[in-house]
Amino acid sequence: MDGVKKYPVPTIRRLPLYLRVIREMAEKGRTAVSATDIANALNFDSIKVRKDLAYTQVTGKPRVGYQIQELINGIRAIIGWDRNAPAVLIGAGNLGSALMGFPGFAKRGLNFVAAFDNNPAKVGQEIHGRKVYALTDLERYIEDNHIEVAVLTIPAFAAQEVADRLAKCGIRGIWNFSQLKLKVPAGMVVQNENLVSGLAVFMVRLATGCSEE
Repeated sequence: MDGVKKYPVPTIRRLPLYLRVIREMAEKGRTAVSATDIANALNFDSIKVRKDLAYTQVTGKPRVGYQIQELINGIRAIIGWDRNAPAVLIGAGNLGSALMGFPGFAKRGLNFVAAFDNNPAKVGQEIHGRKVYALTDLERYIEDNHIEVAVLTIPAFAAQEVADRLAKCGIRGIWNFSQLKLKVPAGMVVQNENLVSGLAVFMVRLATGCSEE
């Protein structure tokens, strides 16, 4: 994608941590912050923090630091938290319901507007104020409401078929909580979240005491 900036994934993972620290400082009345301040709060290397913040194109002043509001705006723009991406949930089970009930997503650019399920007992119900539709209505709803994002919390055996349908109706990205690595067309974004694999890593680290890295 020519003209679209690309950022290192490790940097993207760290930016929300910086944002939390910066906001905490703002709540205490601070108007400026340095890379060293952020690094000390997170026990990070200050050079790494400075390099990450350079992607925001916010310029710090010597012995003053970065203006906090400018830095907040710059970080939010990079990680997409200044957007309002309408999203549909596919799979209205326990995990899907929990995700829809988390208010923090809307504050961070992801706005659930509806859910879909193939269980007739769930169709027509509401989850945290969003209606559950039949899976057969998926394409029409996406087209009528200009949906960009789908979140999959369905069994692995059904995930690829649903992903194929989503690709055909113009969905730009899938946040995938199924345990299947999806095959999608070039240009379509998939973020895989395998909770089982994550649990396995956690349990090994718990038993061995090994660090995350």
